[in-house]
Amino acid sequence: MEADHKQLVQLLPLLPVLAELGRTEHVTETAELLGVPQSTVSRVLARASAVVGTELLVRDGRGVRLTPAARTLLPYIEQALAEFQAGLDLVRHESEVARGRISVAFQHTFGEATLPLLISAFRSRHPGAAFALSQGARNACLEELASGEADLALTAPVAAAGRILQSAPLYREPLRLVVHHSHPLAGRATAGLADIRTEPFVALGPGYGLRSLTDALFREAGYRPRIAFESQDSHTVRGLVSAGLGVSILPPGGDTPGRTVSPETANLGWVEVPLDSALAFREVGLTWRRRKPDAEPVAVRLFRELVVAEGPQLLAGLARQRTG
Repeated sequence: MEADHKQLVQLLPLLPVLAELGRTEHVTETAELLGVPQSTVSRVLARASAVVGTELLVRDGRGVRLTPAARTLLPYIEQALAEFQAGLDLVRHESEVARGRISVAFQHTFGEATLPLLISAFRSRHPGAAFALSQGARNACLEELASGEADLALTAPVAAAGRILQSAPLYREPLRLVVHHSHPLAGRATAGLADIRTEPFVALGPGYGLRSLTDALFREAGYRPRIAFESQDSHTVRGLVSAGLGVSILPPGGDTPGRTVSPETANLGWVEVPLDSALAFREVGLTWRRRKPDAEPVAVRLFRELVVAEGPQLLAGLARQRTG
């Protein structure tokens, strides 16, 4: 071990005592403040002087006085202690994040990929962070957010920012017409709302984000759909369509058993057809309550910042897959 490094190793445990001695210039007061015997402070002083190679403090009556060498060294001692304290605060800060609980309310359709991708990215950096998840209709998610039951809400459409809420869009995905595999529209490149005017429609119930979007599509088309079924889950909607009980409008479903048609599936199966409408999309985003900076839990803030800053890129592949 080099001599200079050995000196640093010997001096490091002495720095807090030296810093306090430099401030008080009194052995007894320093001992009382640090909770150690006076003899300990005196030994620290002697050892530090021996390692440095020059006297750092000299006795002056009942107190001590800093030597010129000590006055030169003291600012560096204080800076080193301040930087160590900053590092210690950071470690404690990260420990708080690890113990923090983040409550997220989200719509059912984001449970398969969107939310898991975001949580996975966050947990790779903060593996100890805990999540409390609540899924439901869009209105229910925003109500949980407003009441304080949830810290964040993942919805579509994304809630408008206002006096109480803030929001950020993450990605956009198309809405498609979903029909039975034998439906006359199943082989079409595109379809319009006029093409299903007389068809029974399978809808999400009131309060669901998709319901508000499909209602807007039908208003644009100038008619009300003939609702045959209302469901609380898009998987059930897709299943009803697969059985030939109606048509629906949903975001892309990805690869599911419903795409496979065989005798074993009892003729179940569905096909997605792109919709010819400028309103046939949904924007997915994150919403949170406006709070004073020091009122937001650290874990919640860090997860929110990651989702807003990196979410669009993290979810870009998912968005491209569902658009293609």
